Amino acid sequence: MVLEDGTVLGTAKMGPNRPGRGDHIGTASFMVAPGARGRGVGRRLAAYVIDWHRGQGYRAIQFNAVVESNTAAVHLWKSLGFRIVGTVPGAYRSAAHGYVGLHMMVLDLT
Repeated sequence: MVLEDGTVLGTAKMGPNRPGRGDHIGTASFMVAPGARGRGVGRRLAAYVIDWHRGQGYRAIQFNAVVESNTAAVHLWKSLGFRIVGTVPGAYRSAAHGYVGLHMMVLDLT
């Protein structure tokens, strides 16, 4: 969680992407307050999430649904070493862009 003057600017939830035999691959979900966007909150959360997964012994982090029209998020993840391993075309109905793809992105931690 990222706080400023007692206000939550962003938070993340981490854990295994799948139970059982897939629990060595982690995932995370993020929320950043609209007023905090563009201030590095996402990058700080991302760095924490990557360090947390490494510390817990995960072998990789997988994001199942990164909206391709969210160019800020795609750029952030790529800048941190994530790569797109697949895209489901038209899987997300964007209010601003219509049907856009969802990327699956992965960061190898080994």
